[in-house]
Amino acid sequence: MKSFGKLISKSLLRFIGYILLLAFLNIIGFMWTFHDIVKTDYGTTAPQNMLAETISNSDSQGISQEMSFKLQENQVWAMFLNENGLCQWTVNLPEEIPQKYSIQDVAVFSKGYIKDYPVFVRIHENGLLVLGYPQNSYTKLINNYYPIGIVKIIAIFFVGIFAFDFLFIFIAYYLSKSKIIKYTEPIISSIEILSEGKPTDLCIKGELSDISNSINKASAILNNTNIARANWISGVSHDIRTPLSIIMGYATQISDNSNISAQVKEQSNIILNQGIKIKELIYDLNLVSQLEYDVQPLHKEPTHLSKLLRSTIIDILNNGLPDIYSVEINISTAAETISIELDIRLITRAITNLIHNCIQHNPNGCDIVLSLDLCDNLLSLIIADNGIGISLEKMQELATRPHYMESTDERLDLRHGLGIVLVRQIIQVHHGTLEIESEFQKGYKTTIKLPI
Repeated sequence: MKSFGKLISKSLLRFIGYILLLAFLNIIGFMWTFHDIVKTDYGTTAPQNMLAETISNSDSQGISQEMSFKLQENQVWAMFLNENGLCQWTVNLPEEIPQKYSIQDVAVFSKGYIKDYPVFVRIHENGLLVLGYPQNSYTKLINNYYPIGIVKIIAIFFVGIFAFDFLFIFIAYYLSKSKIIKYTEPIISSIEILSEGKPTDLCIKGELSDISNSINKASAILNNTNIARANWISGVSHDIRTPLSIIMGYATQISDNSNISAQVKEQSNIILNQGIKIKELIYDLNLVSQLEYDVQPLHKEPTHLSKLLRSTIIDILNNGLPDIYSVEINISTAAETISIELDIRLITRAITNLIHNCIQHNPNGCDIVLSLDLCDNLLSLIIADNGIGISLEKMQELATRPHYMESTDERLDLRHGLGIVLVRQIIQVHHGTLEIESEFQKGYKTTIKLPI
């Protein structure tokens, strides 16, 4: 936790640094943008300055020629109103501007505009000096006048600075997030791999190196445990084979002896058949263990699954399939020529197990149908029967139990659950998926999908 605390603290400090940098950039941008604005807004042509200069260079009788030229040069018009509201003199006055005003008119335009011209007034020698600026040059905001150009620049500035700040903060957030993900994502992935019981090798430097070392130690312990468990299962299976072979050998001799009674012969055949089941169970147990702990080497080669299905069915039929069972195979034209990388031995075992499941769990017979088709760049193999199926409870056990089921149903044996686990693992090492559908008295269906 201390390592994560250091990483988070470092990332937080880095993010704070980004924010401080952003604040500094905002200040620089504000000063650079408003430097010319302030200079323009409060220069010699600003309304207050022009009013003061005009008053000093004029009286109720007229205005100096120099000041008149300056007003015209800056496109500013002027007029002087006496106490009766009549113009005493004007400079550059537009034609639409009246030259006589009532008290009410003065009260109105002194607050802002005459004919959309922004005007500025100042009392001067028993009269009123009025300066008018070009239309759309000034606007009134909160009892103050500002050049419209400056208002536009201010609006553009704040929109731009908002967009810049948003982009900067997003980039800072993304960089901080990427930095954290760079360190934590491999750890999370390694933990997920460990949760699946598989070893992992993690290499991280910096603040989280001690966590990386701890995960690697746990992975090494898990890997050694898995190998030891697989070796133990393999050793026990090997030790069982010898006494099992002896038992099966004597059972065969007894069964072949013509001098024994029918009852003894039947019992010896039962021993022999159960011995064969135990032998197959040992093989399945070894294979499941090797696949589960990743000690089973794969020998993949380009294979036409359609041909493999046909040869598997032929082998099953040649071994003597009772008449109460029928096997049908349907292969679509699209799937006929598809070749994929498969371990032929393992895939054959998976198909054989599924077909044997259909046979073993339907002692009164059933129809078995194998269908192969191409769907969404996947080879879809369906093995289905119209037999007695299994109950919903058993379906849930098949979906949730990580190891073989303990058979409590008289029509199931231990090979049912272990066989399904084996099939599932074989399909998984081929990066495929397996789905099971069944209802009691409504058949059993297994769907395998393999990437091409």
